Amino acid sequence: MTILQKSFVAAALVAAGAMAFSGPGLAQTETASEVTSVYKPSVGQSGKDVVWVPTSQALVDRMLDMAELTPRDHLVDLGSGDGRLVITAAKRGASARGIEFNPDLVALSRRTAQAEGVGNRARFDQGDIFKSDFSNATVVTLFLLPDLNLRLRPTLLNMKPGTRVVSNTFTMDDWEPDETAQVTQGCAGHCTAYKWVIPAKVQGTWRMGDKQLVLTQKYQMVEGTLREEGASTPISEGRIAGTKITFVAGDQRYSGEISGRTMQGTTEGGGRWNATLMKP
Repeated sequence: MTILQKSFVAAALVAAGAMAFSGPGLAQTETASEVTSVYKPSVGQSGKDVVWVPTSQALVDRMLDMAELTPRDHLVDLGSGDGRLVITAAKRGASARGIEFNPDLVALSRRTAQAEGVGNRARFDQGDIFKSDFSNATVVTLFLLPDLNLRLRPTLLNMKPGTRVVSNTFTMDDWEPDETAQVTQGCAGHCTAYKWVIPAKVQGTWRMGDKQLVLTQKYQMVEGTLREEGASTPISEGRIAGTKITFVAGDQRYSGEISGRTMQGTTEGGGRWNATLMKP
């Protein structure tokens, strides 16, 4: 298809999409099969940074289960393709947004969302994922290549702690996933999903009563020492899940909640502790 032909198809789809919004009966009567008959993407077609390969519905469902998606969530799918993940999220009651560079796929996704009855909760934007703001997402999904995941990693790590990120097939290099799932039924290829929970930042020196808690952090993993009167006790099993932290110091296990520059929680024996950040 030539550039001119693609432009013509995109214009036709946008015009048809506008008619769906202006005509009260069209969006309700047009079926998903009728939508795909207007424009049908082909597996392996070129995109801006990747070729298009659809995610199987079985893996879409598993990814959303891993994300623990609820109607209170706002999901953003980076490189949303034909819109199936966004539309499925909207069917589960969440508000969902897809960011896709290909205008034909965007138009197709909008029409499909209307045909599936979720046009009010499923939004599709034509744009570059590296120039788009998705900081308000509580769930981010993606099916990109490893080098693109790495380019996105700093942005993801600066999102609100507790944000869930789920990737189809590709990892984040040395940022180990919090959960991995393999779909064996209903999926013929690209059937693995990885989940990360954005961790709160805790690296630094914390005042814990008359003690000092000195922490170093690598993604969701934490190491350090608990210092008291010249003695230092190494920290082990340190881990952050969103705003929750757990670690062991000596024979005592600590669990707590992180809130900016403060932490508070309990020890395994029922004691309470709190800490304030002295120096990042």
